[in-house]
Formats: sequence, structure tokens, C-alpha cells
Amino acid sequence: MKVLSVVGNRPQFIKSGPVSSALRVAGIEEVGLHTGQHWDPELSDVFYTELGLPEPRYRLDLHTADAATMRPAIAAVIEQERPDWTLVFGDTNSTRAGTEAAGDVGVPVAHVEAGLRSGDLSMPEEHNRIAVDAAAALLLCPDERSREILLAEGVTGRIDVVGDVMADACFALAPIARERSRILAERGLEPGGYVAATIHREANVRPERLARVVDGLGRIGERVIFPAHPRTRAALGEVPPNVEVVAPVGYLDMAALVSQARVLVTDSGGLQKEAYWYGVPCVTARPSTEWVDTVELGANVLVDDDPDKLAAAVASARMPEERPLLYGDGHAAERVAASLADRG
Repeated sequence: MKVLSVVGNRPQFIKSGPVSSALRVAGIEEVGLHTGQHWDPELSDVFYTELGLPEPRYRLDLHTADAATMRPAIAAVIEQERPDWTLVFGDTNSTRAGTEAAGDVGVPVAHVEAGLRSGDLSMPEEHNRIAVDAAAALLLCPDERSREILLAEGVTGRIDVVGDVMADACFALAPIARERSRILAERGLEPGGYVAATIHREANVRPERLARVVDGLGRIGERVIFPAHPRTRAALGEVPPNVEVVAPVGYLDMAALVSQARVLVTDSGGLQKEAYWYGVPCVTARPSTEWVDTVELGANVLVDDDPDKLAAAVASARMPEERPLLYGDGHAAERVAASLADRG
């Protein structure tokens, strides 16, 4: 059996690592394709180096997030390789382009992280999730809530609940990150003595909205470490004195930074989950989230772009005393490989 894996951005590189390992163990050939949606070395190459990911056979280097531009180039690779499955991850434009390209060639799609919904159709990611799930032949869900959503939508593909492959990476790599990373020492940080922040989504890097989020960070009254995506940095105006904007960091440094923060402020879906697994309370600068369970448990608070709510949520942020296991047990990648083999 041959699987072609399509990745293009930071979260997908991380998710693909455990899956690649599980595919090898299962005796399934994997062909990697990197679309080039994230092409900066700090957001791309560093993850292959740090996580020991197999070098992708194809690097399209398109330097774009436009799905229509990616689609024909991905289709040409799928046509050449003729895999049994095209495997896509998450909700980015690379995910959608890979799905549509596979459809053009007539190769079935398996979607890792199927069934997630925020309910916010103003997000491009929400449209991508719905479109990809409608087209996928195999829907690999992180939890039962996602499965129920797909059943309600009447998808035609086979649904398997496998857990979250990001949990596999997080559980394995977080202890290594804290041991190897020097970022806290280099920045003069003490565990629990700072707030970590990441803001990168398209809606949040519009200058007026980003300014409101950064204003909220300035009202926290604590030291804030803010690794900034290139497009975030380009949109930043004046930054409050307590907010330290630093260059993007690799996975191990980010894991060390987030796992030892007092609070995380983010708009990242992946980091909302990681914070929960680390036991770090999260404040999310979005009006909605696809990871609803973290909010229902009180581990995550949605504040949109309201500066006062953001500062208040950070001040009062605490992890709940009861923290049930969410989104998997660290063995999701093995189940992904088994599902692909069963449907081959």
C-alpha cells in the first residue's frame, strides 16, 4: 500500500511525525509532499530537523497559501505516484488543495482531524473543514463529538474515531523539549513566571484587530513572550513594554515555552489542546473554537479581541481541579495506520 501525505504548515508537520512512524511500522509506503504554504525556515525546515521527520519526496516551494494555485501542482504529483490514499491533515488551504487535487485524479482522501467544527463560518478554516469532510472517503476523528457532527451532516465517507495525533507528538516530545530547550534560560524566564502568546490567524492579523489583542496583552501586568509569525510581525504597530516580540521558534522551544508558562494567550487551535495537555490555562483570542471541551471544562476562555476581557481572563486563569483525558491517549497514529490498511 502507498499513501501520499500532504502537509504545508507548522501544525501539519508536527501531526505528520507520529503518523509517518506508524505507517513505517505497519509496512505502508509513505510519499511526503510539502506544499510550501509555510516556507520560512523557522516555520518549516526547523520542524523537519528537530522532529526527525523524513524528508518529503516532493517540495513544491509554491510560497503561497492559495488553494487554487496549489491544486494543479499537487494533482500532478498524485497522478505520477498513483497512491492508494491521499492523506490530509487539519483545516488549512493545503488540506483543501490536497483533497481537491486527489478528487481531480480519482484517488480517495483520508482526513486526519475530521469532524471538528467551530460554528463560525467567517473563518476560512471552517469552510475548509466542511468541504474536506464532504469529499473524504475516510474520516479520522479525534473524539466522539466529531463523529456525531459528521453523522448529523450526512457525510458519505467511513468514520473512524482514532484520537488526536497531536497528542501522540505532545506526550512524546514535551519532556524532551523541557530537557533540551534553552529558551527559558536565554530569555531569563522562570517556570510559571510569564505569559506566552501566539497570534497568527488571518482574521487576527488585520491591523485594527491585532492592535486590540496587543492592547489586551499590555494590560496584563505580567511579562509576555510573543513569538511572532512573519505576517503578524508585519502587521504589528506599537507594542506595550511588557510584551517581548521574538522571532518564531521551533517546536521544542515552543513546547518548552508554552508548557512552563503561567497562562497561554493564543488563536491557534493546536496550542489550545497542547496547553490543556500541559496543564496550562488558555485564553483564546477568537470568538469561537473547534475544541469546545476545553472551554466547557473551564481550562480555556474565549475573549475574542476585547482587551479588557483578555486581561481579566489572564488574571483569573486557572486549570480545573478535574482534568479528564481529552482527544486521545497517545496512540492515535497507530489507529490511523490501521484504518488506512483496513480500507486499502
